Amino acid sequence: MKLYSLCVLSLFCFGALAARPSSADKFRTYHSRSLSSSPLDLDDTTYEKLTSAPRDYSIAVVFTAMGAQFGCKLCRDFAPEWELIAKSWNKGDKKGESRMLFSTLDFSSGKNTFQDLMLQTAPVLMLFPPTVGPGAKLDAQPIRFDFQSAPSAEEVHSWISRHLPPGPRPPLVRPFNYIGLITTTTLVLGLITFITLATPYIVPVIQNRNLWAGISLIAILLFTSGHMYNHIRKVPYVSGDGKGGITYFAGGFSNQFGMETQIVAAMYGLLSFATIALALKVPRMADPKSQQVAVFIWCSVILGMYSFLLSVFRTKSSGYPFWLPPF
Repeated sequence: MKLYSLCVLSLFCFGALAARPSSADKFRTYHSRSLSSSPLDLDDTTYEKLTSAPRDYSIAVVFTAMGAQFGCKLCRDFAPEWELIAKSWNKGDKKGESRMLFSTLDFSSGKNTFQDLMLQTAPVLMLFPPTVGPGAKLDAQPIRFDFQSAPSAEEVHSWISRHLPPGPRPPLVRPFNYIGLITTTTLVLGLITFITLATPYIVPVIQNRNLWAGISLIAILLFTSGHMYNHIRKVPYVSGDGKGGITYFAGGFSNQFGMETQIVAAMYGLLSFATIALALKVPRMADPKSQQVAVFIWCSVILGMYSFLLSVFRTKSSGYPFWLPPF
């Protein structure tokens, strides 16, 4: 009777061990699933089954929270990159020679797991190394990848490859961006068409001497008044005069304010415009009286602006010896 009971117990234990899937069986089962749907979508049960020891494979799990109520923008930004990594890896390793699985556990499907791991943020990436077989780790604790921002697929692929046991590393292959190609082609063709149709109207404008003279004059006034100096030195726009007022001119010839540059440029521009008017516009006037009035006006403008310019020089340096009425 005792012998019979011992035999029954042995058969029961053997049957239980035989019914329990091995690590290799688990990998083959889930690897075949990942070929059609990758990364694997886990819940509490499948997570426990895949990450429990012993395991002769590696598995990467992204803990995420894709629900709209969580507002996890980083989760949504990283999701397509993670899908690209998983699909590229499985496409390059259809036989499973790298012994690697990619999976995702969303908070809605794995609340118990999130609580057990005390995860307070998402997303979190954990890589579980093998516990048995070649490349097994003595410490079975997962390796964690912390997210500071949404990393690229290339960055995460490189991180996973560095922590895996020796073996094949399928390359990351991004799909060809046909939409980008079509968009670029459309824009280039549209630009060529626009240039072709607009050339008869644009070329005369580009070849206009007055346009280039105006652009050159503006550039000259801009740079001779100290615009580049302001950008290099990061000078203040204006400053207080110590009496509750505002001063627009900095003392000394090696200092200046932003407002001072604009005032000097306006003076130079007005002087230039008055000189051009006297040289080009006034001689073409047919009425002698109008011509006399124009000469008087523009000469008065030149006198007043030049006098004010000299007074600015005296403001910046009290030892400046020259002056001109009325300033």
